[in-house]
Amino acid sequence: MTSRCLRELIAQADERGLAGSGLACLERCLPPLESGAGPLRPLWTGLAAGADGWADRLATAREAMADTTDDDEATALVRQMLAAAPATWTVAPLREWADDCSVAALELHHRFDRGPGDGEPEAADVVEVLKNCREGAPTDAGPLLTGELRRQVRVLEILADGTGGAGLRQVLGISTEGQRVLRAVVSRRARVRR
Repeated sequence: MTSRCLRELIAQADERGLAGSGLACLERCLPPLESGAGPLRPLWTGLAAGADGWADRLATAREAMADTTDDDEATALVRQMLAAAPATWTVAPLREWADDCSVAALELHHRFDRGPGDGEPEAADVVEVLKNCREGAPTDAGPLLTGELRRQVRVLEILADGTGGAGLRQVLGISTEGQRVLRAVVSRRARVRR
């Protein structure tokens, strides 16, 4: 269980923290692509520069994602969230985007926590579980959802410290590890269905 309230951390974050948080959520949802390329890398490499070049890097990442042939749920989510990313480096739109990325990533992990035969959860139940998670009380959260919540909190804490390049590398490492965890679950499910 996490003692930090995710909603509060997002509310307190600055532009860099918000952009990094949203980007990290997308990185963890992104499946390994056939090309092996990292379509979000332009955004990661320029995150320290802030507003300088953000819109151009965002356009490059969107183009790279549009060129991918993968068509699964997670890839579609990343495309959708990148399309919604603000081109302006200002707090209000970045906060809204980071918040949406947070919810989308938590919801995806919650869905994969459920077994293949469990069926779709009730929308109201999903909303309640995610609300509790974001307020620091992850009741009824499975291991994938709890892990994603913990990563989101950690990323925001690191970015709030303003540790520069070392902090960004740490955030990328956390996101890469989360991506591996989710992909392992998806691969296991695919093998079971065969």
